[in-house]
Order: sequence, then structure tokens, then C-alpha cells
Amino acid sequence: MIPVTEFRQFSEQQPAFRVLKPWWDVFTDYLSVAMLMIGVFGCTLQVMQDKIICLPKRVQPAQNQSSVSNVSQAVASTTPLPPPKPSHTNPVTVEMKGLKTDLDLQQYSFINQMCYERALHWYAKYFPYLVLIHTLIFMLCSNFWFKFPGSSSKIEHFISILGKCFDSPWTTRALSEVSGEDSEEKDNRKNNMNRSNTIQSGPEGSLVNSQSLKSIPEKFVVDKSTAGALDKKEGEQAKALFEKVKKFRLHVEEGDILYAMYVRQTVLKVIKFLIIIAYNSALVSKVQFTVDCNVDIQDMTGYKNFSCNHTMAHLFSKLSFCYLCFVSIYGLTCLYTLYWLFYRSLKEYSFEYVRQETGIDDIPDVKNDFAFMLHMIDQYDPLYSKRFAVFLSEVSENKLKQLNLNNEWTPDKLRQKLQTNAHNRLELPLIMLSGLPDTVFEITELQSLKLEIIKNVMIPATIAQLDNLQELSLHQCSVKIHSAALSFLKENLKVLSVKFDDMRELPLWMYGLRNLEELYLVGSLSHDISKNITLESLRDLKSLKILSIKSNVSKIPQAVVDVSSHLQKMCIHNDGTKLVMLNNLKKMTNLTELELVHCDLERIPHAVFSLLSLQELDLKENNLKSIEEIVSFQHLRKLTVLKLWHNSITYIPEHIKKLTSLERLSFSHNKIEVLPSHLFLCNKIRYLDLSYNDIRFIPPEIGVLQSLQYFSITCNKVESLPDELYFCKKLKTLKIGKNSLSVLSPKIGNLLFLSYLDVKGNHFEILPPELGDCRALKRAGLVVEDALFETLPSDVREQMKTE
Repeated sequence: MIPVTEFRQFSEQQPAFRVLKPWWDVFTDYLSVAMLMIGVFGCTLQVMQDKIICLPKRVQPAQNQSSVSNVSQAVASTTPLPPPKPSHTNPVTVEMKGLKTDLDLQQYSFINQMCYERALHWYAKYFPYLVLIHTLIFMLCSNFWFKFPGSSSKIEHFISILGKCFDSPWTTRALSEVSGEDSEEKDNRKNNMNRSNTIQSGPEGSLVNSQSLKSIPEKFVVDKSTAGALDKKEGEQAKALFEKVKKFRLHVEEGDILYAMYVRQTVLKVIKFLIIIAYNSALVSKVQFTVDCNVDIQDMTGYKNFSCNHTMAHLFSKLSFCYLCFVSIYGLTCLYTLYWLFYRSLKEYSFEYVRQETGIDDIPDVKNDFAFMLHMIDQYDPLYSKRFAVFLSEVSENKLKQLNLNNEWTPDKLRQKLQTNAHNRLELPLIMLSGLPDTVFEITELQSLKLEIIKNVMIPATIAQLDNLQELSLHQCSVKIHSAALSFLKENLKVLSVKFDDMRELPLWMYGLRNLEELYLVGSLSHDISKNITLESLRDLKSLKILSIKSNVSKIPQAVVDVSSHLQKMCIHNDGTKLVMLNNLKKMTNLTELELVHCDLERIPHAVFSLLSLQELDLKENNLKSIEEIVSFQHLRKLTVLKLWHNSITYIPEHIKKLTSLERLSFSHNKIEVLPSHLFLCNKIRYLDLSYNDIRFIPPEIGVLQSLQYFSITCNKVESLPDELYFCKKLKTLKIGKNSLSVLSPKIGNLLFLSYLDVKGNHFEILPPELGDCRALKRAGLVVEDALFETLPSDVREQMKTE
């Protein structure tokens, strides 16, 4: 007998696939096994037992005899009588044993086979095989979507991810935290979250209500008590699961091949069921116990009419009725499946119940094949969908990232990154992290926080623990901020630096920082947008003193005028975009420092001359060629620093002598050839930079600058230095490198405070030993060729090498 286990491969799938088998598929699988057993049992009987038994029919004699009923006469009529015995033989009693046919065993086998093939109905002959074939087709239809390449790949991937999500420690933790809350706590939390207002900086750059942060419930604030619940390995595995779920969802939601495949195989089973019921009901009566057989084999057997007995007829008749019952139940189940498929919207799946139960409000609804598989999972166990939903939540993912961040960036590790910044504050720079570690807020000594290239930064209320925090730098960061954190920053933040790629990325909450003193905005805009650049009103920044805008604006933003009355320093770095309409500068009456860098200015703006409080002016990297307007600077009595470097200035007008209050003057990187002697009438100059020009001669009037401490003529064409230069005895830095000098005067020894001397790149053959009189000059401060340094006396060299 053929064992049923041989057909196991047709029905059994991987054990993990059972989660995608609803109850009707499981039920039909068992029905298939029952029908398979019927088919196998029938086939086995067909093989092991005689199929049909036939006997020849007696031919009626031509004459009518009255003693037809006599058995002996019947025998005599069909069988040749033996020759009569001799009369002297004693009579004996003969036992009747039936009709004699004189057929041997081979003839009976031949007759049985011929009648089986010719007389027996095909349904009676092939019923077991039909049952077997139909059952195998049912099994193949039920499991075809597990084997088809286009669907099996998605199913296998989904089952793999589903199992990992179900068993992940992160899933257990997320749900256990939810289950630990009672309903009253949930309601209170929800009401509080609805009442609280939170402000964020998103892609739109607009203020929003706390609705955007409603999806970040308080239970998802990572605290130290639970930080160690997941180790690093488990956290990384959960992080990888989030990425897999995202990519899988993106891939599966694009099509509906799984749904279409399941519907088609169900429709095919229903059609198959109808066909089986139709022809089996009509033909089941053809299975008869007795069969008349008329075959022309008389020349071989002597007979052509036979009466046959189909030995399996009775059993096959019962099996066929049993089979029809199973098929009927199978078909009704398939009809219910079709009803389920078309009555419900299986291409959409809502996690509304899960959202209500867990409180994780941002679990998204899914569609297409992703939704269909989740509907199938629910038929197995809804807990799978609930646990899987944790990995669809962005809130849950952010919490996991936060937990991993906290585990990776411990307070001790963060303290190792502390450094002092340009504002002399203790700064913590964090670059390219996945978020902001909560452990940052445990470093109470922190004064400056710098966040660079960090997406989705959430500044929580715990920032209030940083009592010393005064400076915040956000470079290419999208920031959300808790309302309590905003209140803290309004009171404590002094310096804010924001680097953005688009104006819409500017945090809107910055316009409410009423105690902010310094604001630095760095970003690039397209040329078309820059013409219409707008900033929100800065009028609430009552304490703002320094404003720096590094962008490509075509005019000073109107928002700057709002703070013009109390602004003290303004810097505009324009990256080559021409800055026009500078009349707003006249309103900045308290401005003490002004930088207009790389603004494509061809003349000094007249509006500058109205800034009577101006002390420093920097016009770096413009297109200035003539500075005749410099005469108007005489009205700026407080102007002490003038930087006209990196321009195309060809000469210095004589009017410069009227700027008697100048202390720092820079003309470096221009095209100046001649120094007017009137320049040195500005006798308060302490810093004079004339490097990178075409100057050939230094007037002796330079000796008037008795306050001069820094003098540079690097990269010019000077051939000699006047001795009057060495009358400037306060000189500390002297840069005369890369010129055409051939002799360095011994009078350099008069510069007792000289600590930095650059003479490299000239034509000196020897250095004067009087350099030894410059007691403040050490080897580190002397920029000279090694060979030329060796020309100094050994005692001078040793003196310079000593600290």
C-alpha cells in the first residue's frame, strides 16, 4: 500500500509559513489529506486486487423443452456428453458442481481484462485516480503562492522580518512600558500633550502646534533607569530591523501580486469544486456491481457474452459518496474564502486599534500586499500585527535611536570632547550623529553646544539642567524644541549660530529669544530667491547686539531694521552677490562695527558716513578701485579700524591724513605702487598691513608712527628700508619677507620689543649680529632660511634658541 507520507511535499510548507494560513486554509488542508487518503486507498485496491471477474453466459437451445429447469439437462445442453459407458458398468451417483465451461485460467484472465477495458464504465475504472489527481491539484492551488517566485520572495522576507520583530527585546520593552500605564495615566498624559505647545523647525520653516510632537509621548523620554535594559548588540539589531521594515514596506506596498495570486488560486479551487461536483454527481451511478460484457472473442474462448462482477463497485460507490461530501465541504469553505476576499477591503490595513491600545499614535496605515499579509496574520494571531507595528512607528524608532545614543555617548565620553571655542566658552561639538544624546544634559558645566549635520534634533525640557549654557550652534540641523526648553533658551541663550541650506530651515523659535545678544546666520540661496529674501521680524530680540549674515542677499533685509536701534555690530558676507540699496544703514546709529565682505562694492557706500558711532569698518573682498570717498571718514571721529584689504585699490589718496583717529589700517592684497607720506600723519596707527602690493619704496616719514606695533610689507618689491623705521621702538611684529632687500640694517637692534621677524625670501647674505639685542626675539619668532640663520654669531643663535 502506498503511504500517504509520500505526498507530504505537496501539502506541507515551512513551519514559519503557518502564520499566513488562516483557519480555512488549515481546514482545507486537512480535507485534502482525507481526500488524498481516499484516492491512495482506492489506487492501492486497484493494484493489489482483481478488478473484475467474468463468466460466460449460457446460450438458450433452439427447441423448446419442458425439462429446461433440470440441471442435468442444462448441463447436457451446454456441454458435450461423454460417450456412453458400457452396459455392464455399475451405476454411480454423480455430484452436481455447476456449469462446465472447459475454459482454462489464461482464458478467464483474458476475458476479465477484455471486459474490464471494453465493458466497464471509465468512471468506475479511474475513480481512485481522479480523486488522487483532483486532490493534488487542490493542494497545489492552496500552496502555489508560497512557491511562485514573485510572491514567495516577498513572503519569505516578510516571515523572516516578522519573526525577528516578534522576538525582539525592543518590541517587548516598548509594549511592556505601555502596558505598565493604567488608563487614568494614559488619559492624563494625552490631555497634557494636547494642551502643551511645542515649536519645531521643519522643512516648511513655520511655527506649528504641539500636534507635531503629539506622536512623541512622555513615556518615550529615555531616562537613566531604563537605559541599560537593552545592551548594545540588541539595540543595533533593533535598529537594523527598523531599516529592514522601512525598505520592505516601500517595496511591498508598490504592488498587489500576493493578493492577486491568492484570489486567483481561490477562484481556481472554486471552479474545480464545481466541475468535480457536476460530473461526479452525474457519473456516480455508473459504478455498478454487475456488468454485462459483449465482446467478439468467440474464436478464442468459444463465447462472446459474459456476465461480470466489478469487485470494487460497492466500496468505490461508498468512497465516491464520501469523496463528494468532502469536496462539498471543501467547496463551501472556498466560497467563504471568496466572500472574505471580496467583502472586506484587504488592500488597506488600519492600526487604529493598536494605536488606541498602545498609545503610539504615529503607526501608519498600510496598503496593497503589505496590508493583505497583515490581514492574513490577524487570522492566525493579532498579537503578531501588534508587535510588528512597533517597528512601523517613527516615535519608537526615535526612542530606540535615543537609547542607543545614550548608551554610546556616556557623560564621560562627552566630557572628553569638550573644548574652548572662539568666544572662550567651554564647547561640546557633536557632528553627524543620529540624534542628540540625553546624556548631554548631564554635563552641567557646558557653556556652548554645537550640533552639526544632525537630523531630527529634539531639544527636550531637560536642557534646563545646563545652567551655564549660553551659546548654541546649529549647522544643517532640523530642530524640534519642547516648549519648556524654549522658555529656558529665551532666558539664558546669548549666542545663536545657524547654518542653513534654505531659508525655510531657519528655526522660527529663534525670533522669540529676547535675551539673545549675538545671532549668526549662514546659508546659501539661489539667485532668484535672494531677490525676495525675507526674515521674520527680529523686533523681539531686544538684546541683540551682533548680527552676522553670510548669504547672497541683494539688499539688507527689512528685519534687520527692526533691531537697528540697538545693534552694535553687523556683518554681511555676500559671496560675491552685489549688495545694493544700503540706505537702511543710516538707521543703525549705534553701530560700532560694520563688515561688508564680498559684496561686489565698487565704491564705499555713502550711507557709511552717517554712522557716527562706527569704530571698525571692514570692506574685504569687494571691487574697490578708488577710495576718494575716504575723505568723508573724517566725520567718523570714533573710527579706529579700517580694513580695505583684498580689493583692487591702486593708490591711497592724500585725504587719508585726516583720519587721525585710525589705529589699525589694512591695505593688503591690493595693487598699490606708491605710499604717500601723508599716510604716516595718522600717528596713532598701531597696526599697518601693506602686504601683497606692488610697493617699491617706504617713505622715511614712517618713523612718525611711534605707536606702531605691527608692520607688514610682505610680498612687495621693496629694495631698502629707511632707517627711520627703527625709530618705531614699540614694534613687536615686522614682516618684510618676499621682497628685494639685500641688507638688513644693524639698527634693528633698537627694536627691543620685537618678538616676530619675517625676512625670508629676500637677498640677504648675512644677518646683523645686532639681532641679539632684540631680547624678545626667539628662534620660533624668526622666519628665515636655515643657512642665513647660521650667519649669526653662535652666542646670538644660542640666545634665540633658549626659552
